Amino acid sequence: MDQFWDNMYVHSAAYYSVVILCVVVFLAIFELVTKYKNWEEIKKGNLAVAMATGGKIFGIANIFRYSIEQNDSLVTMVSWGVFGFVLLLIGYFIFEFLTPKFKVDEEIQNDNRAVGLISLILSVGLSYVIGAGIS
Repeated sequence: MDQFWDNMYVHSAAYYSVVILCVVVFLAIFELVTKYKNWEEIKKGNLAVAMATGGKIFGIANIFRYSIEQNDSLVTMVSWGVFGFVLLLIGYFIFEFLTPKFKVDEEIQNDNRAVGLISLILSVGLSYVIGAGIS
């Protein structure tokens, strides 16, 4: 059985599967903390929500990229990925806090593409900083 788990294809498929599951769970958590429903807004053609959601997906995946590179066990990789996600989520709350003149969630829901783009860039940028910390 050890030979099965040492196979690089099985190893890659295991990491891939776990990361996909984590992305789904983390996006559901983001859905809970935002005032809008991501997939309903995207279905309506809300580009700002699509950009913000895309940034979150990229950010989560990038954090896991670093976590996979630095850890040799699935459990440790997931632990660091969860930690990175929490930091990304905190970054999202800080973004809301640092913009007292408007509410980020409302602007994104209203298809303010400038705010959606900044949200995308913030998620992607923070994911690199978080990833560097994981390394």
